[in-house]
Amino acid sequence: MPREIEIKSVLNKTKQRDTWFLDDYTVNLYSSCSFNCLYCYIRGSKYGTNLEASLSVKTNAIEVLDRQLYNRAKKEQYGIIVLSSATDPYLQIEKKYELTRQALQLIAKYKFPVHVITKSDMIARDYDLLHHIDKNAILPNDLKSTLGRGVIVSYSFSTLDNATARIFEPGATAPSLRLQSFKNTLQEGFLSGVSLMPLLPFISDTTAHLDLLFSTFKECNAHYVLPATLTLFGHEKAASKTLMLQAIQKHYPELLPKYQKYFQYGSEMPAYYKAAFAKKMKELAVQYEIKSSIL
Repeated sequence: MPREIEIKSVLNKTKQRDTWFLDDYTVNLYSSCSFNCLYCYIRGSKYGTNLEASLSVKTNAIEVLDRQLYNRAKKEQYGIIVLSSATDPYLQIEKKYELTRQALQLIAKYKFPVHVITKSDMIARDYDLLHHIDKNAILPNDLKSTLGRGVIVSYSFSTLDNATARIFEPGATAPSLRLQSFKNTLQEGFLSGVSLMPLLPFISDTTAHLDLLFSTFKECNAHYVLPATLTLFGHEKAASKTLMLQAIQKHYPELLPKYQKYFQYGSEMPAYYKAAFAKKMKELAVQYEIKSSIL
């Protein structure tokens, strides 16, 4: 069972809007994440090796969010709220607590725009609220002419292969179900695309798999694809680098020397890899005629 905690603040103002996700604010209604992705940047000793075991529910989050949104709306400080930046808004416990649905009700009430980022297919439950937000949200002045709508939905993928996903994101909704949900969301008329963050070296960044990814998303009529390289942190038992290298050793032992070389001294892929990666992503975006940014 998740812990139930109370918080003082849940609406966080970002210092600067991120060009990838357009976040003016972030809201995380849960702490830690039952999807348990091995590569997740929140990993570390704070949450332990099994993120699901440290899952917390912010039981007073809706009351706090109501107050914070009221104050921001009163001052006309409208901006895009990202659900969520450090966990998924549609964890399995959302079926019980419904904090995300209640938060969307408040976001609709105060007319804020929202960007939902998820690995789940549960979002269909909230299409009614998202349609209302999409039509009625008040956008920041600088986005009124370029964005022109109140809802963005990004589905996160690191692979389209269910078996691979079970290794690296064992608690998340299977990519096949996620993909169908993505198609449904697009058919509903929402601005929706894909966050390919991260692509896994020599596993999901191969030429064959990249062509599968981009051709699949092109067929879905994805509005954008946002690709990024793998970043791994830490050396302790619960760190993403440790857990990923263990998984590579177990399931892809032939790749272990490459991963060890890449992440021996730092958290990021080498500069030459990132340069080649960026070049390839631009080529694929042109080839498949898919935007590489939301705007």
